[in-house]
Amino acid sequence: MLLSAPPPGRQPAEPDPVSRLSTELLAEDWDRYGEVLDTTLAPQRGYLTDNELALYRGGKRLRPLMLLLSARLVHGPGPLPEKVINGAVSLEMLHVATLIHDDIVDSSPLRRTLPSVNAARGTGTAVLVGDMQFVQAIRGFVDAIDAQRDIDLVKAVLDTAFRICCGELDELRVDPGWDTEALLKHYWETIERKTAVLFGLACESGIALAGGRSADSRRIGFHGRRVGRAFQVMDDLFDLAQEASASGKPRGIDLSRGRFSLPLIHAMAELGPDHPATRIARGAPHDAAELHSAMRAVRATTGFSRSYADARAQALDALEYLSPFPPSPYRDALSEIALHVVDRAP
Repeated sequence: MLLSAPPPGRQPAEPDPVSRLSTELLAEDWDRYGEVLDTTLAPQRGYLTDNELALYRGGKRLRPLMLLLSARLVHGPGPLPEKVINGAVSLEMLHVATLIHDDIVDSSPLRRTLPSVNAARGTGTAVLVGDMQFVQAIRGFVDAIDAQRDIDLVKAVLDTAFRICCGELDELRVDPGWDTEALLKHYWETIERKTAVLFGLACESGIALAGGRSADSRRIGFHGRRVGRAFQVMDDLFDLAQEASASGKPRGIDLSRGRFSLPLIHAMAELGPDHPATRIARGAPHDAAELHSAMRAVRATTGFSRSYADARAQALDALEYLSPFPPSPYRDALSEIALHVVDRAP
């Protein structure tokens, strides 16, 4: 049954487990997370607009949730160390920084249905606001350390930030003339850096900050990265299937900007080089009607469903990395999130 689930746009809406887990299973941790987030944002309040502060209140907040659940895997019940909560806040700040910079690169006018920072305040201000989130995120991790092993974690955070930047640049360094096999290889390498590593860091740092073993930290990192890959593929599918009112950003932006997402690459191989969708992806001029027609054509290919199957395979693979951990509500929650990533409705 798991392998035969329908692709996005064809399945009934699933209840969102994220809010339930944060308010029930992790209620105390989530309250502490909110308090530390408010305290950490206080020095920035004079520089941030209400819309920019809303980036921290909306969204899925999957990464801090996965960090806290990973910490609970080895810590069990009882109050978590303060540095775990600080780590969750810093991780979300790192994520928000990447969102702001993503919108600059894509010239996106919207983020979560609100004007993006660059659309509202200009590119120069958006760069500075994004950089401020990066710096504050690193400061938060540094403030949380109290042992040599934690210093190693800060290095991992810096390495992750570097790899995210590499992934953003890799996304722009694509030759439209590459064949689909080369595009496919480049795609998986790019999303590993751009998206998956931050999910991996969330899980790794949760166990590390809770005092878990290095082997467990590495293992849970593999889980996180596979969830991250599945998450990115689903976002690529939603870009073609989800209305802007639901996604919070313009639909079809990947196709219109020549971003070679997984469903588009699979569709190009199926549609051939002369199809309008392939030509638009490779940079041909187009109007809104032609773009919408191309999106419909991509959604109708078997490549669209194949991309969903690829995302689901990553999520199921992620579950295998949880099996060595003792059964617990926290392990169950991480499993639930991994499947929710691919089962959520557009």
